[in-house]
Amino acid sequence: MSKKTLITGPTFEEMLHPWTIDPETRALALEKKQSDPLDPINLYNITWRDANNRIYHEVLPHELTGVDAEIVVLYAKDFPTGSHKVGAAYSVLLEMELSGDVDPGVHTLVWPSTGNYGIGGAWVGCRMGFDAIVILPAEMSKERFEQIRSYGARIIATPGSESNVKEIYDKTWELRRADPNVRVLNQFEVMGNYRFHYYVTGNTIVELAEYLAQQGIGRGRVDAYVSAMGSAGTIAAGDRLKQVWPHHRIIGLEPIQCPTLYSNGYGAHQIQGIGDKHVTWIHNVLNMDAIMCIDDMDSVRGLQMLVEEPGKKVLAEEYGIPQEKVEKLSSIFGISGVCNVIGAIKTAKYYGYGKGDVIVTILTDAIDRYYSVMDWLTEKEGPMDETEAKIRLESIFHRATTDWVREGSMHARQCWHNLKYYTWVEQQGKSVEELDAQRDPEWWLAEQAKVAEIDKRLRELRGA
Repeated sequence: MSKKTLITGPTFEEMLHPWTIDPETRALALEKKQSDPLDPINLYNITWRDANNRIYHEVLPHELTGVDAEIVVLYAKDFPTGSHKVGAAYSVLLEMELSGDVDPGVHTLVWPSTGNYGIGGAWVGCRMGFDAIVILPAEMSKERFEQIRSYGARIIATPGSESNVKEIYDKTWELRRADPNVRVLNQFEVMGNYRFHYYVTGNTIVELAEYLAQQGIGRGRVDAYVSAMGSAGTIAAGDRLKQVWPHHRIIGLEPIQCPTLYSNGYGAHQIQGIGDKHVTWIHNVLNMDAIMCIDDMDSVRGLQMLVEEPGKKVLAEEYGIPQEKVEKLSSIFGISGVCNVIGAIKTAKYYGYGKGDVIVTILTDAIDRYYSVMDWLTEKEGPMDETEAKIRLESIFHRATTDWVREGSMHARQCWHNLKYYTWVEQQGKSVEELDAQRDPEWWLAEQAKVAEIDKRLRELRGA
Protein backbone atom coordinates (compact mmCIF):
# COMPACT_ATOMS: atom_id res chain seq x y z
CA MET A 1 0.00 0.00 0.00
CA SER A 2 1.30 3.46 -0.86
CA LYS A 3 1.65 6.29 1.62
CA LYS A 4 -1.41 8.01 0.14
CA THR A 5 -4.17 7.98 2.75
CA LEU A 6 -7.37 6.10 2.08
CA ILE A 7 -10.44 8.32 2.06
CA THR A 8 -13.65 6.62 3.14
CA GLY A 9 -17.18 7.66 3.96
CA PRO A 10 -20.27 6.13 5.57
CA THR A 11 -21.13 2.55 6.38
CA PHE A 12 -24.19 0.94 4.81
CA GLU A 13 -26.02 1.51 8.08
CA GLU A 14 -25.08 5.20 8.09
CA MET A 15 -26.33 5.58 4.52
CA LEU A 16 -29.63 4.01 5.59
CA HIS A 17 -29.87 5.94 8.88
CA PRO A 18 -27.75 9.11 8.59
CA TRP A 19 -28.58 10.16 12.15
CA THR A 20 -26.16 7.42 13.26
CA ILE A 21 -23.25 9.34 11.70
CA ASP A 22 -21.02 11.21 14.15
CA PRO A 23 -22.93 14.49 14.77
CA GLU A 24 -20.00 16.76 13.92
CA THR A 25 -19.33 14.88 10.69
CA ARG A 26 -23.00 14.95 9.73
CA ALA A 27 -23.29 18.69 10.42
CA LEU A 28 -20.18 19.48 8.39
CA ALA A 29 -21.37 17.29 5.51
CA LEU A 30 -24.73 19.06 5.41
CA GLU A 31 -23.03 22.46 5.42
CA LYS A 32 -20.62 21.47 2.63
CA LYS A 33 -23.49 20.10 0.54
CA GLN A 34 -24.39 23.71 -0.16
CA SER A 35 -21.08 25.53 0.12
CA ASP A 36 -18.62 23.03 -1.42
CA PRO A 37 -20.24 19.98 -3.08
CA LEU A 38 -16.83 18.68 -4.21
CA ASP A 39 -15.49 18.33 -0.68
CA PRO A 40 -14.98 14.62 0.20
CA ILE A 41 -17.04 15.11 3.38
CA ASN A 42 -20.06 15.03 1.06
CA LEU A 43 -19.62 11.25 0.92
CA TYR A 44 -21.68 11.37 4.13
CA ASN A 45 -24.59 12.86 2.16
CA ILE A 46 -25.10 9.60 0.25
CA THR A 47 -28.53 8.75 1.63
CA TRP A 48 -32.21 8.72 0.71
CA ARG A 49 -32.89 11.19 3.56
CA ASP A 50 -32.68 14.96 3.91
CA ALA A 51 -31.16 17.04 6.70
CA ASN A 52 -34.24 16.34 8.85
CA ASN A 53 -34.04 12.61 8.10
CA ARG A 54 -37.14 12.68 5.91
CA ILE A 55 -37.14 10.26 2.97
CA TYR A 56 -36.96 11.87 -0.47
CA HIS A 57 -40.34 10.79 -1.87
CA GLU A 58 -43.53 11.98 -3.53
CA VAL A 59 -46.97 10.40 -3.67
CA LEU A 60 -48.05 10.97 -7.25
CA PRO A 61 -51.45 12.61 -7.80
CA HIS A 62 -54.15 10.36 -9.24
CA GLU A 63 -54.82 13.11 -11.77
CA LEU A 64 -51.43 12.24 -13.27
CA THR A 65 -51.46 8.45 -12.96
CA GLY A 66 -55.11 7.81 -13.76
CA VAL A 67 -55.26 4.79 -11.39
CA ASP A 68 -56.65 4.34 -7.87
CA ALA A 69 -53.54 2.63 -6.50
CA GLU A 70 -51.02 4.87 -4.78
CA ILE A 71 -47.89 5.25 -6.89
CA VAL A 72 -45.05 6.54 -4.74
CA VAL A 73 -41.65 7.59 -6.08
CA LEU A 74 -38.33 7.87 -4.32
CA TYR A 75 -36.43 10.65 -6.09
CA ALA A 76 -32.64 10.87 -6.32
CA LYS A 77 -31.96 14.42 -7.46
CA ASP A 78 -30.77 15.48 -3.98
CA PHE A 79 -28.00 12.88 -3.78
CA PRO A 80 -24.49 14.14 -4.50
CA THR A 81 -24.24 14.26 -8.33
CA GLY A 82 -28.06 14.30 -8.62
CA SER A 83 -28.47 10.52 -8.88
CA HIS A 84 -28.61 7.59 -6.47
CA LYS A 85 -26.01 5.84 -8.63
CA VAL A 86 -23.41 7.68 -6.58
CA GLY A 87 -24.32 5.31 -3.74
CA ALA A 88 -23.59 2.27 -5.85
CA ALA A 89 -20.29 3.78 -7.06
CA TYR A 90 -19.22 4.57 -3.50
CA SER A 91 -20.17 1.12 -2.20
CA VAL A 92 -18.25 -0.62 -4.97
CA LEU A 93 -15.10 1.44 -4.38
CA LEU A 94 -15.32 1.19 -0.60
CA GLU A 95 -15.48 -2.61 -0.72
CA MET A 96 -12.44 -2.71 -3.00
CA GLU A 97 -10.54 -0.40 -0.62
CA LEU A 98 -11.36 -2.55 2.39
CA SER A 99 -10.23 -5.71 0.59
CA GLY A 100 -6.95 -4.09 -0.47
CA ASP A 101 -7.73 -4.37 -4.17
CA VAL A 102 -7.19 -0.66 -4.91
CA ASP A 103 -4.60 1.89 -3.83
CA PRO A 104 -5.11 5.60 -4.60
CA GLY A 105 -1.36 6.06 -4.98
CA VAL A 106 -1.05 3.32 -7.58
CA HIS A 107 -4.24 2.45 -9.40
CA THR A 108 -6.36 4.13 -12.04
CA LEU A 109 -10.08 3.43 -11.70
CA VAL A 110 -12.16 2.69 -14.80
CA TRP A 111 -15.92 3.14 -14.53
CA PRO A 112 -17.84 1.50 -17.43
CA SER A 113 -21.23 3.18 -17.68
CA THR A 114 -24.06 4.46 -19.81
CA GLY A 115 -24.45 7.55 -17.67
CA ASN A 116 -25.30 8.00 -14.01
CA TYR A 117 -22.93 5.36 -12.63
CA GLY A 118 -20.08 6.93 -14.57
CA ILE A 119 -21.01 10.35 -13.22
CA GLY A 120 -21.11 8.83 -9.73
CA GLY A 121 -17.78 7.11 -10.30
CA ALA A 122 -16.17 10.36 -11.46
CA TRP A 123 -17.39 12.15 -8.34
CA VAL A 124 -16.63 9.34 -5.89
CA GLY A 125 -13.31 8.27 -7.39
CA CYS A 126 -11.88 11.78 -7.50
CA ARG A 127 -13.23 12.64 -4.03
CA MET A 128 -11.55 9.51 -2.67
CA GLY A 129 -8.20 10.48 -4.20
CA PHE A 130 -8.04 8.29 -7.31
CA ASP A 131 -7.31 8.95 -10.95
CA ALA A 132 -10.59 8.09 -12.69
CA ILE A 133 -11.61 7.25 -16.25
CA VAL A 134 -15.26 6.94 -17.29
CA ILE A 135 -16.16 4.91 -20.39
CA LEU A 136 -19.39 6.22 -21.90
CA PRO A 137 -21.23 5.76 -25.23
CA ALA A 138 -20.67 8.75 -27.49
CA GLU A 139 -24.40 9.32 -28.09
CA MET A 140 -25.35 9.97 -24.45
CA SER A 141 -26.57 13.46 -23.52
CA LYS A 142 -23.97 16.21 -23.57
CA GLU A 143 -24.84 17.10 -19.96
CA ARG A 144 -23.44 13.73 -18.86
CA PHE A 145 -20.06 14.45 -20.45
CA GLU A 146 -19.93 17.95 -18.99
CA GLN A 147 -20.71 16.73 -15.48
CA ILE A 148 -18.10 13.97 -15.56
CA ARG A 149 -15.39 16.41 -16.62
CA SER A 150 -16.45 18.87 -13.92
CA TYR A 151 -15.69 16.25 -11.28
CA GLY A 152 -12.12 15.78 -12.51
CA ALA A 153 -12.37 12.48 -14.39
CA ARG A 154 -11.25 11.63 -17.89
CA ILE A 155 -13.66 10.23 -20.50
CA ILE A 156 -13.36 7.59 -23.20
CA ALA A 157 -16.33 7.74 -25.58
CA THR A 158 -17.22 4.42 -27.22
CA PRO A 159 -19.39 3.99 -30.34
CA GLY A 160 -23.16 3.90 -30.07
CA SER A 161 -25.86 4.73 -27.58
CA GLU A 162 -27.45 3.37 -24.41
CA SER A 163 -27.65 -0.22 -25.57
CA ASN A 164 -24.05 -0.49 -26.86
CA VAL A 165 -22.56 -2.04 -23.72
CA LYS A 166 -20.37 -4.64 -25.45
CA GLU A 167 -18.32 -1.80 -26.92
CA ILE A 168 -17.78 -0.52 -23.36
CA TYR A 169 -16.70 -3.97 -22.18
CA ASP A 170 -14.27 -4.30 -25.09
CA LYS A 171 -12.64 -1.01 -24.13
CA THR A 172 -12.27 -2.07 -20.48
CA TRP A 173 -10.42 -5.22 -21.55
CA GLU A 174 -8.18 -3.16 -23.79
CA LEU A 175 -7.27 -0.88 -20.88
CA ARG A 176 -6.71 -3.79 -18.50
CA ARG A 177 -4.35 -5.55 -20.87
CA ALA A 178 -2.39 -2.37 -21.52
CA ASP A 179 -1.84 -1.36 -17.88
CA PRO A 180 -1.63 -3.71 -14.86
CA ASN A 181 -2.50 -0.80 -12.58
CA VAL A 182 -5.96 -0.32 -14.10
CA ARG A 183 -8.84 -1.43 -11.90
CA VAL A 184 -12.26 -1.82 -13.55
CA LEU A 185 -15.26 -1.16 -11.30
CA ASN A 186 -17.92 -2.82 -13.42
CA GLN A 187 -21.38 -1.91 -12.13
CA PHE A 188 -22.92 -4.74 -14.16
CA GLU A 189 -20.81 -7.33 -12.30
CA VAL A 190 -19.70 -6.14 -8.86
CA MET A 191 -21.97 -6.96 -5.94
CA GLY A 192 -21.33 -3.70 -4.07
CA ASN A 193 -23.89 -2.18 -6.47
CA TYR A 194 -26.40 -4.89 -5.52
CA ARG A 195 -25.70 -4.51 -1.80
CA PHE A 196 -26.25 -0.75 -1.77
CA HIS A 197 -29.71 -1.10 -3.23
CA TYR A 198 -30.64 -4.30 -1.38
CA TYR A 199 -29.78 -2.81 1.99
CA VAL A 200 -30.03 0.98 1.70
CA THR A 201 -32.73 1.45 -0.96
CA GLY A 202 -34.69 -1.64 0.06
CA ASN A 203 -34.82 -0.87 3.77
CA THR A 204 -35.58 2.79 3.06
CA ILE A 205 -38.70 1.66 1.19
CA VAL A 206 -39.66 -0.66 4.05
CA GLU A 207 -39.49 2.29 6.45
CA LEU A 208 -41.32 4.53 3.98
CA ALA A 209 -44.28 2.11 3.92
CA GLU A 210 -44.73 2.54 7.67
CA TYR A 211 -44.49 6.32 7.38
CA LEU A 212 -47.06 6.39 4.58
CA ALA A 213 -49.48 4.30 6.63
CA GLN A 214 -49.19 6.83 9.44
CA GLN A 215 -50.25 9.46 6.90
CA GLY A 216 -53.27 7.38 5.89
CA ILE A 217 -51.67 6.11 2.66
CA GLY A 218 -51.65 2.36 2.16
CA ARG A 219 -51.68 -0.44 4.71
CA GLY A 220 -48.07 -0.40 5.90
CA ARG A 221 -46.79 -2.51 3.03
CA VAL A 222 -45.63 -2.13 -0.55
CA ASP A 223 -47.53 -4.36 -2.96
CA ALA A 224 -45.21 -4.00 -5.95
CA TYR A 225 -41.83 -2.51 -6.77
CA VAL A 226 -41.17 -1.40 -10.33
CA SER A 227 -37.74 -0.66 -11.78
CA ALA A 228 -36.18 -0.50 -15.20
CA MET A 229 -32.88 -2.35 -15.51
CA GLY A 230 -29.61 -0.82 -16.55
CA SER A 231 -27.01 -2.40 -14.33
CA ALA A 232 -29.90 -4.01 -12.37
CA GLY A 233 -28.63 -2.44 -9.17
CA THR A 234 -31.79 -0.48 -8.38
CA ILE A 235 -34.09 -3.48 -8.83
CA ALA A 236 -32.12 -5.31 -6.10
CA ALA A 237 -34.19 -3.38 -3.55
CA GLY A 238 -37.02 -5.71 -4.52
CA ASP A 239 -35.15 -8.67 -3.02
CA ARG A 240 -35.34 -6.98 0.38
CA LEU A 241 -39.00 -6.04 -0.05
CA LYS A 242 -39.99 -9.60 -0.91
CA GLN A 243 -38.29 -10.83 2.26
CA VAL A 244 -40.46 -8.46 4.30
CA TRP A 245 -43.68 -9.05 2.31
CA PRO A 246 -43.63 -12.52 0.67
CA HIS A 247 -46.55 -11.69 -1.66
CA HIS A 248 -44.77 -8.58 -2.93
CA ARG A 249 -44.17 -8.39 -6.70
CA ILE A 250 -40.96 -7.26 -8.41
CA ILE A 251 -41.53 -5.86 -11.90
CA GLY A 252 -38.67 -5.17 -14.31
CA LEU A 253 -38.89 -2.78 -17.25
CA GLU A 254 -37.20 -2.65 -20.65
CA PRO A 255 -37.62 -0.46 -23.73
CA ILE A 256 -39.88 -1.89 -26.44
CA GLN A 257 -37.03 -0.98 -28.78
CA CYS A 258 -34.58 -3.26 -26.88
CA PRO A 259 -36.59 -6.11 -25.28
CA THR A 260 -33.74 -8.36 -24.14
CA LEU A 261 -35.49 -10.35 -21.41
CA TYR A 262 -38.94 -10.03 -22.96
CA SER A 263 -38.05 -11.64 -26.27
CA ASN A 264 -34.25 -11.97 -26.59
CA GLY A 265 -34.49 -8.70 -28.47
CA TYR A 266 -31.97 -6.00 -29.27
CA GLY A 267 -31.83 -2.48 -30.62
CA ALA A 268 -31.11 1.17 -29.86
CA HIS A 269 -33.41 3.40 -27.83
CA GLN A 270 -33.79 6.77 -26.11
CA ILE A 271 -34.29 5.83 -22.43
CA GLN A 272 -30.85 6.73 -21.14
CA GLY A 273 -29.84 4.53 -18.20
CA ILE A 274 -31.72 1.31 -19.00
CA GLY A 275 -31.96 -1.47 -21.57
CA ASP A 276 -28.34 -2.46 -22.08
CA LYS A 277 -28.88 -5.47 -24.36
CA HIS A 278 -27.72 -8.08 -21.86
CA VAL A 279 -28.62 -9.62 -18.50
CA THR A 280 -26.29 -8.33 -15.81
CA TRP A 281 -24.40 -10.58 -13.42
CA ILE A 282 -25.90 -8.89 -10.35
CA HIS A 283 -29.54 -9.25 -11.46
CA ASN A 284 -31.44 -11.85 -9.44
CA VAL A 285 -33.80 -12.65 -12.31
CA LEU A 286 -35.02 -15.79 -10.54
CA ASN A 287 -36.80 -13.49 -8.07
CA MET A 288 -38.52 -11.26 -10.66
CA ASP A 289 -42.28 -11.60 -11.16
CA ALA A 290 -42.70 -9.96 -14.56
CA ILE A 291 -40.98 -8.05 -17.31
CA MET A 292 -42.81 -5.16 -19.00
CA CYS A 293 -41.73 -3.09 -21.98
CA ILE A 294 -42.16 0.69 -22.32
CA ASP A 295 -41.96 2.74 -25.51
CA ASP A 296 -38.90 4.96 -25.44
CA MET A 297 -40.55 7.99 -27.02
CA ASP A 298 -43.44 7.82 -24.55
CA SER A 299 -40.80 8.33 -21.86
CA VAL A 300 -39.16 11.26 -23.67
CA ARG A 301 -42.45 12.95 -24.60
CA GLY A 302 -43.82 12.32 -21.12
CA LEU A 303 -40.84 14.07 -19.57
CA GLN A 304 -41.36 17.11 -21.77
CA MET A 305 -45.01 17.21 -20.69
CA LEU A 306 -43.98 17.24 -17.04
CA VAL A 307 -41.21 19.84 -17.21
CA GLU A 308 -42.19 22.44 -19.83
CA GLU A 309 -44.67 25.26 -19.25
CA PRO A 310 -47.56 24.08 -21.45
CA GLY A 311 -47.62 20.74 -19.66
CA LYS A 312 -47.36 22.29 -16.22
CA LYS A 313 -50.23 24.64 -17.05
CA VAL A 314 -52.43 21.73 -18.14
CA LEU A 315 -51.66 19.77 -14.97
CA ALA A 316 -52.48 22.73 -12.74
CA GLU A 317 -55.37 24.44 -14.52
CA GLU A 318 -57.18 21.59 -16.24
CA TYR A 319 -56.49 18.68 -13.88
CA GLY A 320 -56.38 20.58 -10.60
CA ILE A 321 -52.98 19.51 -9.35
CA PRO A 322 -51.70 22.17 -6.92
CA GLN A 323 -49.11 24.43 -8.51
CA GLU A 324 -46.55 23.63 -5.80
CA LYS A 325 -46.91 19.92 -6.57
CA VAL A 326 -46.60 20.56 -10.31
CA GLU A 327 -43.37 22.48 -9.79
CA LYS A 328 -41.98 19.74 -7.56
CA LEU A 329 -42.76 17.06 -10.13
CA SER A 330 -41.08 19.09 -12.87
CA SER A 331 -37.85 19.15 -10.85
CA ILE A 332 -37.52 15.46 -9.93
CA PHE A 333 -38.14 13.55 -13.17
CA GLY A 334 -35.74 12.32 -15.82
CA ILE A 335 -36.42 10.07 -18.81
CA SER A 336 -36.03 6.75 -16.98
CA GLY A 337 -38.18 8.09 -14.14
CA VAL A 338 -41.05 8.62 -16.57
CA CYS A 339 -40.45 5.10 -17.87
CA ASN A 340 -40.67 3.76 -14.31
CA VAL A 341 -43.93 5.58 -13.60
CA ILE A 342 -45.51 4.33 -16.82
CA GLY A 343 -44.44 0.85 -15.72
CA ALA A 344 -46.03 1.39 -12.31
CA ILE A 345 -49.30 2.44 -13.98
CA LYS A 346 -49.17 -0.68 -16.20
CA THR A 347 -48.52 -2.77 -13.08
CA ALA A 348 -51.57 -1.32 -11.30
CA LYS A 349 -53.77 -2.07 -14.31
CA TYR A 350 -52.37 -5.53 -15.09
CA TYR A 351 -52.58 -6.87 -11.53
CA GLY A 352 -55.73 -4.99 -10.56
CA TYR A 353 -54.17 -2.92 -7.79
CA GLY A 354 -56.58 -0.31 -6.49
CA LYS A 355 -57.49 1.86 -3.54
CA GLY A 356 -55.18 1.25 -0.58
CA ASP A 357 -52.53 -0.60 -2.60
CA VAL A 358 -49.05 0.93 -2.86
CA ILE A 359 -46.63 0.65 -5.77
CA VAL A 360 -43.14 2.13 -5.36
CA THR A 361 -40.71 3.10 -8.07
CA ILE A 362 -37.57 5.22 -8.43
CA LEU A 363 -36.69 8.48 -10.16
CA THR A 364 -32.99 7.90 -10.72
CA ASP A 365 -32.09 11.42 -11.90
CA ALA A 366 -33.74 14.67 -13.02
CA ILE A 367 -34.27 17.06 -15.90
CA ASP A 368 -30.90 18.81 -15.48
CA ARG A 369 -29.41 15.87 -17.44
CA TYR A 370 -31.83 16.12 -20.36
CA TYR A 371 -32.31 19.71 -21.52
CA SER A 372 -30.41 18.84 -24.69
CA VAL A 373 -32.77 15.90 -25.27
CA MET A 374 -35.77 18.22 -24.85
CA ASP A 375 -34.20 20.56 -27.42
CA TRP A 376 -33.74 17.60 -29.77
CA LEU A 377 -37.39 16.60 -29.33
CA THR A 378 -38.61 20.13 -30.03
CA GLU A 379 -36.46 20.34 -33.13
CA LYS A 380 -37.74 16.96 -34.27
CA GLU A 381 -41.46 17.41 -33.57
CA GLY A 382 -41.99 21.14 -33.06
CA PRO A 383 -42.87 22.97 -29.84
CA MET A 384 -45.33 21.30 -27.45
CA ASP A 385 -48.46 23.43 -26.90
CA GLU A 386 -51.21 22.90 -24.31
CA THR A 387 -53.29 20.75 -26.64
CA GLU A 388 -50.36 18.45 -27.29
CA ALA A 389 -49.54 18.37 -23.57
CA LYS A 390 -53.08 17.21 -22.76
CA ILE A 391 -52.91 14.56 -25.48
CA ARG A 392 -49.66 13.26 -23.97
CA LEU A 393 -51.08 13.16 -20.44
CA GLU A 394 -54.07 11.14 -21.59
CA SER A 395 -52.33 8.84 -24.07
CA ILE A 396 -49.04 8.17 -22.23
CA PHE A 397 -50.18 8.08 -18.62
CA HIS A 398 -53.97 7.64 -18.37
CA ARG A 399 -54.27 5.16 -21.23
CA ALA A 400 -51.13 3.15 -20.52
CA THR A 401 -51.85 -0.34 -21.81
CA THR A 402 -51.24 -3.81 -20.42
CA ASP A 403 -49.58 -5.22 -23.53
CA TRP A 404 -45.88 -6.04 -23.61
CA VAL A 405 -46.06 -7.97 -20.32
CA ARG A 406 -44.42 -11.34 -19.68
CA GLU A 407 -44.91 -12.91 -16.26
CA GLY A 408 -42.11 -14.67 -14.44
CA SER A 409 -43.10 -18.30 -14.69
CA MET A 410 -40.49 -20.83 -13.63
CA HIS A 411 -39.67 -21.43 -17.28
CA ALA A 412 -39.38 -17.70 -18.04
CA ARG A 413 -37.10 -17.12 -15.07
CA GLN A 414 -34.80 -19.94 -16.12
CA CYS A 415 -34.67 -18.47 -19.63
CA TRP A 416 -33.75 -15.05 -18.22
CA HIS A 417 -31.02 -16.60 -16.09
CA ASN A 418 -29.63 -18.63 -18.98
CA LEU A 419 -29.12 -15.45 -21.03
CA LYS A 420 -26.32 -14.51 -18.62
CA TYR A 421 -24.18 -17.25 -20.17
CA TYR A 422 -23.55 -15.39 -23.42
CA THR A 423 -22.13 -12.27 -21.78
CA TRP A 424 -20.54 -13.57 -18.61
CA VAL A 425 -19.16 -17.00 -19.55
CA GLU A 426 -18.43 -16.54 -23.25
CA GLN A 427 -17.16 -12.94 -23.06
CA GLN A 428 -16.28 -11.88 -19.50
CA GLY A 429 -14.46 -14.85 -18.01
CA LYS A 430 -17.00 -16.31 -15.58
CA SER A 431 -17.27 -20.08 -15.26
CA VAL A 432 -20.36 -22.19 -15.79
CA GLU A 433 -20.02 -23.28 -12.16
CA GLU A 434 -20.21 -19.66 -11.00
CA LEU A 435 -23.29 -19.10 -13.16
CA ASP A 436 -25.00 -22.23 -11.89
CA ALA A 437 -24.29 -21.22 -8.29
CA GLN A 438 -26.59 -18.22 -8.72
CA ARG A 439 -29.56 -20.57 -9.11
CA ASP A 440 -29.41 -21.30 -5.38
CA PRO A 441 -31.16 -18.63 -3.22
CA GLU A 442 -28.41 -19.17 -0.64
CA TRP A 443 -25.93 -17.55 -3.04
CA TRP A 444 -27.90 -14.30 -2.88
CA LEU A 445 -28.41 -14.53 0.87
CA ALA A 446 -24.66 -14.89 1.34
CA GLU A 447 -24.04 -11.75 -0.72
CA GLN A 448 -26.65 -9.84 1.29
CA ALA A 449 -25.07 -10.94 4.57
CA LYS A 450 -21.74 -9.35 3.62
CA VAL A 451 -23.20 -5.90 4.44
CA ALA A 452 -22.60 -6.45 8.16
CA GLU A 453 -19.02 -7.63 7.62
CA ILE A 454 -18.20 -4.66 5.37
CA ASP A 455 -19.57 -2.21 7.95
CA LYS A 456 -17.53 -3.94 10.67
CA ARG A 457 -14.32 -3.65 8.65
CA LEU A 458 -14.92 0.03 7.94
CA ARG A 459 -15.48 0.77 11.63
CA GLU A 460 -12.28 -1.10 12.45
CA LEU A 461 -10.38 0.96 9.85
CA ARG A 462 -11.65 4.18 11.44
CA GLY A 463 -10.43 3.01 14.84
CA ALA A 464 -6.98 1.97 13.62
